Amino acid sequence: MNAPVPPPAMPSLRPEAAEAPSSGIVEVFSYGRDRPGLIPLWVGEGDLPTPGFIAEAAARSLAAGETFYTHQRGIPELRRAISAYLGRLYAQDLDPDRFTATTGGMHAAQMAVRLVAGAGDEVLIPTPAWPNFAGAIIVAGAVPVSVPLAFSAQDGWSLDVERLAAAVTPRTRAIVLNSPANPTGWTATRDDLEAVLALARARGLWIIADEIYARFAYDPALLNAQRRTPSFHDVAEPSDRVLYVQTFSKNWAMTGWRLGWLEAPPALGPTIENLVQYSTSGVPVFVQRGGVAALEEGEPFVEEQIARAAEGRRIVCEGLSATGAVELPAPPGAFYAFLKVRGVTDTRRLALDLVDEANVGLAPGTAFGAGAEPFLRLCFARKAADLEEAVRRLAPVLARHAG
Repeated sequence: MNAPVPPPAMPSLRPEAAEAPSSGIVEVFSYGRDRPGLIPLWVGEGDLPTPGFIAEAAARSLAAGETFYTHQRGIPELRRAISAYLGRLYAQDLDPDRFTATTGGMHAAQMAVRLVAGAGDEVLIPTPAWPNFAGAIIVAGAVPVSVPLAFSAQDGWSLDVERLAAAVTPRTRAIVLNSPANPTGWTATRDDLEAVLALARARGLWIIADEIYARFAYDPALLNAQRRTPSFHDVAEPSDRVLYVQTFSKNWAMTGWRLGWLEAPPALGPTIENLVQYSTSGVPVFVQRGGVAALEEGEPFVEEQIARAAEGRRIVCEGLSATGAVELPAPPGAFYAFLKVRGVTDTRRLALDLVDEANVGLAPGTAFGAGAEPFLRLCFARKAADLEEAVRRLAPVLARHAG
């Protein structure tokens, strides 16, 4: 009898691929996604479908036969529409050549990282943070360095710029700053941004600015005349080393469209065009037509989204805080409640238990880096009835698990 033939050895993989971290959010999502009646508050999207006027613009493009290869950096109409939209938002004249259409915000983030960091380089990330930035840094061969935010049950989260400066080494190439932040809701003041920019200038560092949630803000002290939060656009010069990551996903309910943009000094345009060529070779034209419609016609929808999120924030923060089982300072920005359950340290286990015991899906803090482990993230960009029911289900279960 012949001996069994062993399977062929797995070819060796590059460490930056093999070490790409798995998602703790996806683990819980996969565990509970098919549960009947489950209220899904684990991922960063609302419950409204894309508005009809956006879908109709894309459908007209398809009907017109716009299904061919196109401009690597985006059709001129979209880049002009982005420039006009941001010009209104920041009260500035922004050159359309600063913008490149991307396949979602994640593609923009990956290209931003690849522009400035590679093997052996370090990139600073204030944490808790959206885990995909650390993943993008690792996949690029660089090293994410966590710089924990400070937390107070009374005052919420804050950035210690001196701690950020102390983390800079000769290998540091960039700082990722997300404000308003996912998952904490921390929102930078203008003074915070000026301090980070001064640090980057002094040390020759790039800033990768994720300001995706700038329209979702609830503290009047943080809102300016355009009703958005402070931005590096307010403090930086056009030639500063700032790369802006953006997406259509949140403001216009377009998560599944995979459309975003990267903003950079125009001199980087040819380099970014090459990165697009060797990654996606461009965004489909009909998707971009939807983006143009969103920017030009979508302001009433954005305002509706913000109002719904503000009401969701009130329902969740008041309802869960009343249990006495959690620490939950009301987030000043974004659309997440980041709650700490008293006495609980294993939030991965707790998130799985909440699926079983409350039929509500939350994301475990363990997915968001250093300092996030005792927390859970809840997305409140949903209709009030769902959030009220989620609070009703969660309250007794959280009280039972609290120490």
